[in-house]
Amino acid sequence: MAERRVTVESETGLHARPAATFVRVAAGAAPDITVAKGDGEPVNAKSILAVLALDVRRGDTVVIRAEGDGAEEVLDRLALIAAAP
Repeated sequence: MAERRVTVESETGLHARPAATFVRVAAGAAPDITVAKGDGEPVNAKSILAVLALDVRRGDTVVIRAEGDGAEEVLDRLALIAAAP
């Protein structure tokens, strides 16, 4: 299983527009993908409600994990979205 640890830099955190972009990329990918706030319980990264429920704010660290074909590539894309200011 591939993993990325990312500090969220957006002023709004992973909320609304950044979350929608994050979920859209995750949903369009083949691998199974989860995201967790810090060392918390991972949720399905393809679910907008699950991602919003994490309440990720600026400065929080998220752990994104993917398993399957193309995992490394999709994690790179998701890490860029999560870390974008």
